[in-house]
Amino acid sequence: MNMMLLMNIVQVLDTTVNPEDNCRGFGFIVRIIKNGLFPILQIGIPIILIVLGTLDLGKAVISSDDKAVKEAQSKLIKRCIYAILVFFIVTLVNLVFSMVGTIAGDDAPGLQSWSACWSNPDGGSE
Repeated sequence: MNMMLLMNIVQVLDTTVNPEDNCRGFGFIVRIIKNGLFPILQIGIPIILIVLGTLDLGKAVISSDDKAVKEAQSKLIKRCIYAILVFFIVTLVNLVFSMVGTIAGDDAPGLQSWSACWSNPDGGSE
């Protein structure tokens, strides 16, 4: 049911906007998400998490408290794991968005145009 609703929305968009434009007027937003937001999330958040974990560990080492050092080490390990997860989740989302049209095949031409938009948000054909 949700897939049919999505296909109907895409078909309405196909008839109301320029068919030559891959993104049907949303190219600017797609570029911001793909080239601006995703790299910030993918690179920035892991760096911040690792730096904060390192600072916590440094404070604990300076305080010379064994219990605080162990807690800071476990926090640093958790933050490194979270950093790796954030990096790969963004990569996975990007991969899924790139593959949507390929998986949909000829049954969903609107989804193929979304895939073309994601691959080339500047417009034109791939």
